[in-house]
Amino acid sequence: MDQVKDLRIDKWLWAVRIFKTRSLAAEACKKGKVLIDNVQVKPSRVIKVGEIVFLKKPPVIYSFKVKGLLGKRQSAKIVVDYVEDITPEEEKLKIDMKRFSGFELRDRGVGRPTKRERRLIDDLKNKD
Repeated sequence: MDQVKDLRIDKWLWAVRIFKTRSLAAEACKKGKVLIDNVQVKPSRVIKVGEIVFLKKPPVIYSFKVKGLLGKRQSAKIVVDYVEDITPEEEKLKIDMKRFSGFELRDRGVGRPTKRERRLIDDLKNKD
């Protein structure tokens, strides 16, 4: 494959498919959402094999172990050899908790639900 010695963190995050584009990965680094050794990193930070990368995507903090350096974006099957998701289960459960928090999302300006809409919403909630 395309094994390299020195690789920027933003390029690695893009290559292992954590971010859809490299500019999104660089932007996350600039905003302080990417940490290595509990230190916020710049997009130009050189990454090494064995380091643990923390990624803040509220409400979850993902953890990834660098197993290899990949300079170019590859298929998802190949990416497994270069990154290991070591995010604890407690963090992954936060996604489900957010989904079932009871908060209803309505479009802006639609107003309160009507009596009929409220009944439909309650029926959907109670079905599960």
